[in-house]
Amino acid sequence: MSTTTVHVAAGSNVAPLKNLRRVLDVIDHDFAPVTVSRAYANAAVGFEGDDFINLVVGFETELTVHQVIERLHAAETACGRERLAPKWAPRAMDLDILLFGDTVCAEPGLTLPRPDLLKRPYMLGPAAEIAPETVHPTERRTLGELWRDMQATQAAHEMRPVELAWLAARGDKA
Repeated sequence: MSTTTVHVAAGSNVAPLKNLRRVLDVIDHDFAPVTVSRAYANAAVGFEGDDFINLVVGFETELTVHQVIERLHAAETACGRERLAPKWAPRAMDLDILLFGDTVCAEPGLTLPRPDLLKRPYMLGPAAEIAPETVHPTERRTLGELWRDMQATQAAHEMRPVELAWLAARGDKA
């Protein structure tokens, strides 16, 4: 069976450091080895609330996209996320598949690649950090190129690096 490279955005603004450590433990257990970007704090988008801390995780899997989604939903639940919570509200954990290999699909509840990847610096920046040479399946440009263009053309969206003990304990950048 072949493997697929997956990139997942993780973000929280409810006990974010604790919840990101917890979700990284779960994802690492389910999908090791994982590659993890630095964590960044940024203002909530779409509602007034505490700052989010976001990062991107990359891994290889033989699972289908729907099987990965099931595991990610279980990881969100482990962090206290309620499935029926309002979309634009504080989150204990939000996990979104950004890229699932070169899969392109649009079905109820799943659009790949995730359209927000090209709109949200807190998704594209960390994704480009860990996978700069990955080619976006519809744009046909690398994440590194797309990130450089976003930085050059978009009004600044402040992203402040945050030290995450989980990364430091593994010897990754923090």
